[in-house]
Amino acid sequence: MSAARAKSSSVKALVFELPEVETVRRDLEREVVGRKIKAVEAASMKCLRRYRNRKSFTSQLDGAKMIDVRRVGLHLVIELSTGMLLVMSLGSSGSPRRNANKHPTVPGTEVVISFTQYGQLRFVDTEGTGQLFVIPSEDLNTVLPEVTQLGLDPVSAPISWTEMGRLLLQQDTQLKPLITDDRFVVGIGQIYADEILFEAGLRFDRKANTLSTQEIRRLHRALVGTLHDAMKYRGTSVPQRPFLDPFGEPGNFANHLKVWGRHGELSERSRAPIKRTKFRGQWTYYCDTQV
Repeated sequence: MSAARAKSSSVKALVFELPEVETVRRDLEREVVGRKIKAVEAASMKCLRRYRNRKSFTSQLDGAKMIDVRRVGLHLVIELSTGMLLVMSLGSSGSPRRNANKHPTVPGTEVVISFTQYGQLRFVDTEGTGQLFVIPSEDLNTVLPEVTQLGLDPVSAPISWTEMGRLLLQQDTQLKPLITDDRFVVGIGQIYADEILFEAGLRFDRKANTLSTQEIRRLHRALVGTLHDAMKYRGTSVPQRPFLDPFGEPGNFANHLKVWGRHGELSERSRAPIKRTKFRGQWTYYCDTQV
């Protein structure tokens, strides 16, 4: 669950959420599909925790061509011509980068995939929270059983407000824990949950099964709109969780956050100070107008 990844400790790093991972996926789809791998180098075992040594990872990629890039939950899955899948999990610090061969190697570069033409794909991870591994395509659900329980994905499979409302009214659960649960909706964590609930005018501790029809429509509109706006601005980069796209550029949605991290500033809705409170071990940001 997105919530579980970030709520167990108030100091635990915030993981990347759906807009960041989808931004990376779209860039990689344009940049690496059709590229043939010439060589692979791994600097350490930091992001290769499923392997005993670096060679057992790099040898699985030699000579393969990248056929497709898709997102399964918050995992990036690159289909290879060999029938294998290269899986990338970004965690809170992993960053795939598209580079020319001549570009300087930045600190934290863990894996370098060189293509026969048109440069390299590098995986940069200074904190080591990301992970890379290669598996047979038919083993995806076995190796990552959590993907079989994923809920709504409002980016790859849009859903109507009526269907979302039907699911909401079945849940005797507070809204923030619900929308940060990947089993209900994929890829929403601490930042976007607070933004979505502010846009919808709903409190983080409101029970889902108490929502009116109008409130359901507002929540649906806020959820879809916030995620798409965040992708338009290429994700959110904040000091607590810096995000760089595959070209090394930060996401710009932080400039458009309305409540998250802005406690004490005046709410655009009420002109009263934005508040924050500890909720399930994490700071939650909200406005008095949320009910």
